[in-house]
Amino acid sequence: MDERERLSYTAVKMEAEDDIRATGGSFGDREKAECDSRSALLQKRMDPEEPILPAGNNRTAAFICRLNPYRVKEMLTWQLLKTLAMGQGLSLLICGTAVTCQYLAERKVETPMLQSFMNYALLFLTYTTTLSFRKRDGNILQILKTKWWKYLLVGISDVEANYMVVKAYQFTTLTSVQLLDCFVIPVLMALSWMFLKTRYKLVHYIGVAVCLLGVGAMVGADLLAGRDQGSSNDILLGDGLVLISATFYAVSNVCQEYTVKNLGRVEFLGMMGLFGTIISGVQLGVLEYSAVTQIPWNWEIVLLFGAYTACMFLLYSCMPVVVRLTSATAVNLSLLTADLFSLFCGLFLFHYTFSGLYIVSFVVITVGFITFNAVPTLTLAAQPEDEGFQNSPASGDDAGKRGEAEMDSSVPQKPCELTTVNQKSTKL
Repeated sequence: MDERERLSYTAVKMEAEDDIRATGGSFGDREKAECDSRSALLQKRMDPEEPILPAGNNRTAAFICRLNPYRVKEMLTWQLLKTLAMGQGLSLLICGTAVTCQYLAERKVETPMLQSFMNYALLFLTYTTTLSFRKRDGNILQILKTKWWKYLLVGISDVEANYMVVKAYQFTTLTSVQLLDCFVIPVLMALSWMFLKTRYKLVHYIGVAVCLLGVGAMVGADLLAGRDQGSSNDILLGDGLVLISATFYAVSNVCQEYTVKNLGRVEFLGMMGLFGTIISGVQLGVLEYSAVTQIPWNWEIVLLFGAYTACMFLLYSCMPVVVRLTSATAVNLSLLTADLFSLFCGLFLFHYTFSGLYIVSFVVITVGFITFNAVPTLTLAAQPEDEGFQNSPASGDDAGKRGEAEMDSSVPQKPCELTTVNQKSTKL
């Protein structure tokens, strides 16, 4: 604890003593011990882990738990820089899928459901197979017995979100898709607030607003460069498909955040591989059978399909890692730069027109992402129930990974635990 933090803590302690004496009470050994136990909170550096606030009438304890020296040096930690780098890595993977899709479209191959099916099939072979070798509660049979319908709904949300956003390009413009696709962020924040009990501060809303300003700069650059591509056959239908797709993405992502933080990454990806393969396989047979039979197969198309599948598989495999470190909202903010990476690649591969607003947009989105992640969100604590998603503990390499939203074990937690009246456990 440096000199500034020591003086801050001393001031808070003296204020607590004055408050208690003013009410006719005494500041005994128990109260002093309780206050001293919170000194670790003043020593704790900023990290992605989320502090838990106390409830009740202990206003002094609440104030101490809220006290954190949000200085620039402490906000710009290696953890934050690592999260930023990992988020941009995910954006590069999405850029890879966009580039391969562009090359496939130039060769008259437009089979989005086939491409999704190949990704889900690879997830099935990797993660669902891993689940099948687990024993006891973590086994795939036990998971399906208790939660099959929930993972089915998550699988439908993910598959249809991917399909609808691609379908929307047939009816509306690129500008509309880029703008309306940002709808996923407010929906995610609302769902996180309701189901994950996440509480945001003013700085988080400012970070989101800055990111959306960056998206606006990117769309403006597209318009100036004449890249308002797409169709305008039925703009209302196309825009509606984008909004529905964003909502489905938000549902899938909030379920992903809950699952990877409580049950493990392998379980989520294994169930996505299983149900995603079934759902996309059925849609593939119904909607794209004729298109698949007309593909002029050659080594270039095979390589493009392979590159797309590899990028999607890595995206699905790595995204839960970043979500576990931060949140689904933070990850989606970092993915706003994916379109910019695609544009930068298009400058060399497809001879797009360059605009300085692209650089401005990238910088603004990055600043907004750092602003959002510099201060941790608040999460209301809840006791788990033995039902739904919560009755299958994480096992194997996922053991010990849950509870990312809790405070570090080296910090005394009991005095700052949340106690609420008739608070039920969080469940989806």
